[in-house]
Amino acid sequence: MTNLDQFESTFKSADKARFSYESISLQKLLLVTDGNEEKGSEFRNNVEQMLTGAAGIDGLELSLLLGDDFDKISTLLQLIDERQPDLVCTYRNLHVEAADYPYSLGGYLDVLTQVSTTPVLVMPHPRFDACPTSTQSVMAITDHLTGDDHLVSFATALTTAGGTLSLTHVEDLATFERYIETIGKIPEIDTSSAQQFLLEQLLREPRDYIDSCTEVLGSQGLPFQVESHVSVGHHLADYRRLVEEHDVDLLVLNTKDEDQLAIHGLAYPLTVELRRTPMLLL
Repeated sequence: MTNLDQFESTFKSADKARFSYESISLQKLLLVTDGNEEKGSEFRNNVEQMLTGAAGIDGLELSLLLGDDFDKISTLLQLIDERQPDLVCTYRNLHVEAADYPYSLGGYLDVLTQVSTTPVLVMPHPRFDACPTSTQSVMAITDHLTGDDHLVSFATALTTAGGTLSLTHVEDLATFERYIETIGKIPEIDTSSAQQFLLEQLLREPRDYIDSCTEVLGSQGLPFQVESHVSVGHHLADYRRLVEEHDVDLLVLNTKDEDQLAIHGLAYPLTVELRRTPMLLL
């Protein structure tokens, strides 16, 4: 490596992504159900109990859509557009028998998470699973946490005072091993050194970013603690383990992908499998 290359590498490694805090206030919530007035009222009470006390909740204004208010996705999208909520709150398998499709979101949510620009809070289905009574434990998950200020800011807004915001990053082991296998076929590169230094850098970047999140959020005086979880492993299995270990009340995920219409790759299996955990889908 030339001196110029060494200087350039040192310069780039010192250029760390810093968290930029986005103040988010969630006031107008639209609750979407497929039940009658009684079931809708129960769902409303569950949501209100869970979100009251979250940092970004500023005097909840809840409006409710019942099953008779819409019978197709275009009608639902029109109602959302008319009411302009800060957040849509619903559950999976609207207008279908959830027992018949336990591992799906259902057609309404599939479209809603991709077409609507409004964040969607997906609660456990009220017929089968209990809802958390607070958001004491919130976890932000993405396959590239560094620089995702919007995701972290939304997770911040929904963390309850005195609770814990977990910022997580799992470097995919299978992808890393494939790169190292490829590097091993290039004689000019020392495979052992590349494996060591590449992994160190891949993990250093999210750790540095989370450190900046902790610093900035602390300076905002927000009343909860921030925890860092950075590791190398298997995306889905490790994220599921972290959710269980930390008894997570709410997951915050990105669902939109610039390169495709389908739900973002990491988010879909998590939303399908973790049916008992509320999820904010951005």
